Amino acid sequence: MDEKTSNIIAVPAKEEIKLQAQEKKLDISVVVPLYNEEGNIKELHRRILEACQKLGNSFEIIFIDDGSTDATVENCKELTPLKLIEFRRNFGQTAAFDAGIKEAAGDIIITMDGDLQNDPNDIKLLLEEMKKGYDVVSGWRWQRKDTMSKHLASRSANLLRKILIHDKIHDSGCSLKAYKRECFKDIDLFGEMHRFIPAILEIEGYKVGEVKVSHHARVHGKTKYNWKRGIKGVVDMISIWFWRSYSNRPLHLFGGTGIIFSLAGILILFWMALEKIFFGTAIAEKIWPLMGVFLILVGIQLFVFGLLADIMVKTYYKNRNHMNYSIKEIINQ
Repeated sequence: MDEKTSNIIAVPAKEEIKLQAQEKKLDISVVVPLYNEEGNIKELHRRILEACQKLGNSFEIIFIDDGSTDATVENCKELTPLKLIEFRRNFGQTAAFDAGIKEAAGDIIITMDGDLQNDPNDIKLLLEEMKKGYDVVSGWRWQRKDTMSKHLASRSANLLRKILIHDKIHDSGCSLKAYKRECFKDIDLFGEMHRFIPAILEIEGYKVGEVKVSHHARVHGKTKYNWKRGIKGVVDMISIWFWRSYSNRPLHLFGGTGIIFSLAGILILFWMALEKIFFGTAIAEKIWPLMGVFLILVGIQLFVFGLLADIMVKTYYKNRNHMNYSIKEIINQ
């Protein structure tokens, strides 16, 4: 057999070995996004490793560097066992979670922050709670060690979340969560969506639980949360509210609102016509006729927008080969 023929045969064998390695399943994957956390990396890895070894399950640790500008990557390369995903630049925490989750091979995926404020020993609590039949278990930092400004921002966000999303957890901002692998088969994360993964999964019909976890004060590095991320979180919250309430019927929202606006405009014009005909009121200098026409036009635009949104949503589900419902199991008896 010549060298050329040998090379042709060897390539598929290597690819097969690679595919078999990728298909290897583990019990737990711990996914941690990092951004300028050089002072926390080694201690964080040590704590995660000790916590996972105590569990007695097969596991992997995945760190995602989100474009750090300090020595985070260099410190990570000194650690083992570790799978390191390195971004070309800073894409945000949600993108880091998405990349880590898609790379994870564990049947259960644990997510947590890289600032040592989450306690890896609490992973055991999440797994024990998951045994009660939950698909997702979220950590609840019931005794937070944060500044007053972060406390106020968190409480405001939680209040707005309860009004719009109606999820059943106390602390959606806690990154320490456990998910069954199957939860992410049709989920892609964008924006600041990582905070609302339990809410998204609850919309899909997954069972969401919660357990109290520890929370520690930050020792090294600076917090990455600011008012810009807060605004992005509110926008994403409104997006989830829409998907929860109107994802399969946007025409009901926009079309219904459009009809209300148009009816209001028609009533105003009808009232103006009555005043002109029966009372001889001069309406040329009044703003009400203009307001009536404006409301009618806005109503028509909203209704047309609802029709277009309805078409787009149906196209979205069709292209993804995924309908607006989720089947847990099919049983033939």
